[in-house]
Formats: sequence, C-alpha cells, structure tokens
Amino acid sequence: MRSRRFKQVDVFTDTAYLGNALAVVLDGDGLSDEAMQRFARWTNLSETTFLVPPTDAAADYRVRIFTPGGELPFAGHPTLGSCHAWLEAGGQPHTAGLVVQQCAVGLVTIQRDALHPERLAFAAPPLRRSQPEPALLDAMAEVLGLQTQQILAAQRLDNGPVFLGLLLDSPETVLQLTPDHAALVKLNVKVGVAGIYADDSANAPPLIGRINREAAAFITAAPSAQAADETPLLEVRGFCAATGINEDPVTGSLNASLAQWLICEELLPERYLASQGVCIGRAGQVYICRDATGQVWVGGQSVSCIAGSATI
Repeated sequence: MRSRRFKQVDVFTDTAYLGNALAVVLDGDGLSDEAMQRFARWTNLSETTFLVPPTDAAADYRVRIFTPGGELPFAGHPTLGSCHAWLEAGGQPHTAGLVVQQCAVGLVTIQRDALHPERLAFAAPPLRRSQPEPALLDAMAEVLGLQTQQILAAQRLDNGPVFLGLLLDSPETVLQLTPDHAALVKLNVKVGVAGIYADDSANAPPLIGRINREAAAFITAAPSAQAADETPLLEVRGFCAATGINEDPVTGSLNASLAQWLICEELLPERYLASQGVCIGRAGQVYICRDATGQVWVGGQSVSCIAGSATI
C-alpha cells in the first residue's frame, strides 16, 4: 500500500453536497482490479474512479470506473467529476479546450460549455436501444407500483451501462414512486424513469415531503431573469439496486441515453435542463444540448469537497 492523491467531488451541482458524490484516485497506476474494487466498496459511493496512464495516444488520461458491485464501461457523473479533478490537479490536455478520456467504451470527448465555462460537458457515446419485452414491463410496473397506462413509452437503453428507460405520464408520478428495491435486485435490471414538465408547471417542480429544505429551496428557485434552459423540463430518477445503489443521486449516462431517445422521438427539444435527486435530498442539474451534427452533450458543474491522500 502507498499514499495516493485523492479527491471527493460533487457532480452536477454548483452547491456542494447537493449533487452526486464521486471518489477520484488521481494516482491509480499499479493497483490491481481487486484493490480498486475493494476501495470502491469501502467508499460506498455510487462510483469511485481511478485515473491511470492512457493506452491510446489520442487520450489525455484513462479512467477505471467502479461501483460497490463491479466495474462499469462508462458512466456520466464519473466522467465529468474525474475530468474536473484531473484539471484541478494540473492536468494539461493535448488540445486546448478539449479533454479526451479513455475508458472501456473507447474515447469520450469533454469540453467546456461555451456560454458557461464553469460547466463541463461530455459527448454522449452512441446509443443502442430496443423495445423491451412486454413481460419485463409488466414486472417492472408491479415493482414500481405503477399502472400500465402510466407508462407512456419504454426502451432498453445501452450506452455502456444498460437501463430500462420508462417515460411516465407526469413528473408527479416519477417523484411519488416507492420501488421494491429487493425485487429490482432479483430482476437484475437498472431502471431510469422520467416525466416531462408541462409548460405551465416547469418553473415550480412539485416536491414531495421527503426532501430536505435546503434542496427544496435550491430546486424551486426560478428568478424571472433565469434563461429558458435554466428551468427543469425533465424529472429523472435512476434505480440501481442491481449494482448496490438503491437510488442514484444524479446519473449522467442515464440522462445521456434518455436525451438521445426522447429528442430523437421529438418528445423533448434539443436543449433542456433535467432535474434528478429530489427524493433523496439532492438537487442535481443536468444540462442537455444536441448540436448541429446531431451529437448530444451532457453537461454540469462539479465542486471539490475533499482533497488529500488515500492509502491504497
């Protein structure tokens, strides 16, 4: 074991402790898979990343991403949080303004938001999607406590991580779900649910009583001068009991695949803000934009909360 540079970063928020926490080991070279997995189980966060030298000359760094239950080929909040930590630690990209991350799905490009330099955005990896089996939808409706008619559309979404994506009839339905997490473990399926806000309610997302006051005040604040893309249009929740996390606070990969699906089906505009984490006291903000080439970018801010070293 030796001392390695370490940061704990809060992702998809500009206010510490209201986003999704990420552990980043900046000096991960030389660690075995077993050591990485053991440390990820110990942190007990939704993801822990280890930065190691790239094996592709086009990449600025390579990242290994672990949940408490196993390694992921790609994940969104670890991508933005790891890049934030790497830059803050003095990382210099090959190309000014662009960072190229290597992970198990290949190379992922990260750039600064042109209008908001404090935000980073990653290029969503290609999405593979398909229609889920009716039997799975029936089982999922029962596990989530839904009536069949409350599910407006469903897709199997795969951009590295695989989610069953469900578009529900309203954000209120999304926020009121109380899943049977033990049953989700047995089904071995991660599920992402989303609801679209109507124009007349977008400025005041309905909040249920379980969230803390700080998060509620943060989410509902909508100054009149706020830009259109600063008001949540989509409410999202990600249930990941199959990988050891009952509810993920803010999920970049899920928001990426939802955006690719719902924009393609013309159910959402090419630029919008998604809210996630309300029911567990978080105020995640995920900025989505599809550019002129059709590439979807998933952005947000990150805040470093802990900096030091870890003995691994």
